[in-house]
This record gives sequence, structure tokens and C-alpha cells, in this order.
Amino acid sequence: MIPLTENLIRSSFVNASKGDAKRAAIPSLDAVRWDEMECFGWQDSRRPQLHYVVLEVDDQPVSIMLRGSDKTAARKMMCAWCEDIVDGLHAASFVAPLGGPGGRRGNTVGTWLCADFRCSRNVRRAPTAFESQTEDEHLLAFHREQRIQKLRERSESFARTVMAG
Repeated sequence: MIPLTENLIRSSFVNASKGDAKRAAIPSLDAVRWDEMECFGWQDSRRPQLHYVVLEVDDQPVSIMLRGSDKTAARKMMCAWCEDIVDGLHAASFVAPLGGPGGRRGNTVGTWLCADFRCSRNVRRAPTAFESQTEDEHLLAFHREQRIQKLRERSESFARTVMAG
């Protein structure tokens, strides 16, 4: 992912008003390892029901405002982006207002995601029992690259849906 700045994040929102983008509490970006990120997400420190995620679509940053649920899942859920199964305390339902005319009419799209947006970390995790049936470093690296690519594809598809409004 390209290194992001606060101004770049605020100017790339596709489903938030200029006022919402201006009010978004952006976390410190100094320690982020951008070369290990496919999506960068966080919870608004001043408005905890709001969450934000930035990802690349056609090599351009796209920022999306999400509303989080107050309820945690009662059972393990699979993140729709990284397809990692996390326990109910870490999986959450998110709803994004659509951009453009659809969003102005109140239309939204929802999904289940890692509550702390750790998808980029999850796709780089140690191999599962199935994957570790081999000690072939090339095969393990191939599995990791496949997970990274699928995360990019699924998150980009969600962003395109929001942008199409």
C-alpha cells in the first residue's frame, strides 16, 4: 500500500461528506508498515460507532466510512475480506453508506470484518495445519501470496460496490 498522509486519507473518502471527512479522528500514521498493508482501518476515537478503512483501488487510495454494530457475534465468524475465522469478540458487522445518489437515498451495504481491521496481518499469519503439511518454503510462500491477493480482490470489490452507489 502506498504510504498515506492525513490529507490523502481525508481527500479520498467516497461515502462521507466533506464535514464527516474533516471530523474523522485519524490515528498516528508514523509507525505503520505500509509495505505490509492491503487495507488500513481504525475506529474513531471520538465517535466509537464510526470506523474507517483505506485501501487501494486502481492504485489510488479509497477511504470508506463504516458504522459498526454494538453487538458482538455469538459464535465464530469468518471475515469477508481475509476469510480468517475469528472469535465473536473480534468479528463485527459493519455497514457502509453507499457513495453518490444511492448513499443520499440512505442505501447501504454491509459485511462481517475483523473488528480491528487486522486482515493484512491475518493473511501473513503462520500457516494452518493443512498448509504446514509441507516444509516447502516456496509452497508456503505461494499460500501466503494467494491469501494476500484474495484479500485485495475481496476488499476492492467491496470498495467498488460502495463507490458505485
